[in-house]
Amino acid sequence: MKKILGITMVLGLVGALTIMAQEVKPGKVDAVDFGEGVKLEMVLVPAGKFKMGFTKKELAEVKVEIQEYFKKDEIDLVDLIMSFQGKQHEVTLTKPFYMGKHEVTQEQYEAVMGKNPSTTKGAKLPVTSISWDNCQEFIEKLNKKTDGGYRLPTEAEWEYACRAGTSTTYSFGDKITPKDANYVDSKIDKPVAVGSYKPNAFGLFDMHGNVFEWCEDWHGEYPFAVTDPKGPAKGERRVLRGGSFDFNVSVARSSFRSIGTPSARNLMNGFRLVRTP
Repeated sequence: MKKILGITMVLGLVGALTIMAQEVKPGKVDAVDFGEGVKLEMVLVPAGKFKMGFTKKELAEVKVEIQEYFKKDEIDLVDLIMSFQGKQHEVTLTKPFYMGKHEVTQEQYEAVMGKNPSTTKGAKLPVTSISWDNCQEFIEKLNKKTDGGYRLPTEAEWEYACRAGTSTTYSFGDKITPKDANYVDSKIDKPVAVGSYKPNAFGLFDMHGNVFEWCEDWHGEYPFAVTDPKGPAKGERRVLRGGSFDFNVSVARSSFRSIGTPSARNLMNGFRLVRTP
């Protein structure tokens, strides 16, 4: 299972939706009401600067941890995964943005798309087995039903929101444990309901573990820009962030980058939305 998942790394809404917009201040919440008690809550993240990516010391630590996870017989895969990463650099995000308080759930996805592709079913579980292309289809339909503006986060927005003002390995510090997130050492072996763990300082849940989250960007070498970066103009694989229930704690680091082809569907892959005010 680990080998298969590691290779994957490389490689009708009924009725109108009601927007409940609130005053634009950091920490405020914007919500879309799907009806029947289903809402999509978005938390406003302030503009700011942060250090994006790994230091040389962190890269060395991660390589050792990934080697231990994949074992010696998959050393080539380890080297390939490490090639996804990039050097630390300062990034400035000049505009605030709303970000999903949670990963998009199965009940939210089904309300918009009329279907649920997830392997493990549950209304409050994150929707999974979702490709980057599937995310775009969902966003297109959601935008037609609302005032629009919903999209996937850029890779820089994702890491900035995950860090929530921290410079540590994880938003909770340099160490996390199974009480903080759902990753392989949690021994749950499947996604859990969104919001099952404490949020970070921005009020965002499950930024570490549970399911990988697609970003808008094509994968590319850092730094492709230092102000409001949006990734390369073209590429072969899109970026995923955050780790998952079936990967070790290194992959859940704030800086860790995973990639996948836009059409790739995986039981560990989900997504989270953003919207510019």
